[in-house]
Amino acid sequence: MAEASSVNVGSGCAEKGPEELSQEPARPGTNISRVKLFDTMVDTFLQKLVAAGSFQRFTDCYKRFYQLQPEMTQRIYDKFVTQLQTSIQEEISEIKAEGNLEAVLIALDAIVEESKDRKEQAWRPSGIPEKDLRSAMAPYLLQQRDALQRRVQRQEAENRQLADAVLAGRRQLEELQLQAQARQQAWQVSHDSQRGLLVGLEPNRRWVLSTIQMSSWCLLWPLDSSLPGANPPDPEQDRSPDP
Repeated sequence: MAEASSVNVGSGCAEKGPEELSQEPARPGTNISRVKLFDTMVDTFLQKLVAAGSFQRFTDCYKRFYQLQPEMTQRIYDKFVTQLQTSIQEEISEIKAEGNLEAVLIALDAIVEESKDRKEQAWRPSGIPEKDLRSAMAPYLLQQRDALQRRVQRQEAENRQLADAVLAGRRQLEELQLQAQARQQAWQVSHDSQRGLLVGLEPNRRWVLSTIQMSSWCLLWPLDSSLPGANPPDPEQDRSPDP
């Protein structure tokens, strides 16, 4: 198992690093994506890390234990290297996910490809800080100003709509108040007229009752005129004077 480990370490040392890959001439018409280059750099780093912490160095630190338990020492070393590689790969994956690194590298590749077709020269500082600051900040500030103006216009339009809605509600409320007042006045007039009618009928109420009573006596008197009190009363005597 020690021999197999030394073979793996030797193969790791034989791998080329990122600086060696960058020194090799790229094939014409081929572009290495930055995502793949980043993964290659991580793999090369892990290989060099394992090579730096070889089994020989590990046993030098634990000579007495290696002499007593060589196979156990080999298993501990293999497990240590495996867990170390796994831990580093997981942390790098978390960093890539948190920073959205793959999308950023892909966007950078796209920017580089687009810049190849441009004929105008790229921006260079003029050496005057004020001028460079204006040239860099002016487009951003103009963009922000336009965005604020559009937002103000939308807010003003919403305010006008709200004002129109408030005015319409006030007009509707005024119309309802006028209708309520008109109905109240009509009810008051009807109530006053009914009250006046009742007041006008009050003096004749007793006379009407006496007339009804007289009519009843007239109908009953021919049947039994011998009964005491059979003579019909005089309605003129029972009629009370008008108040």
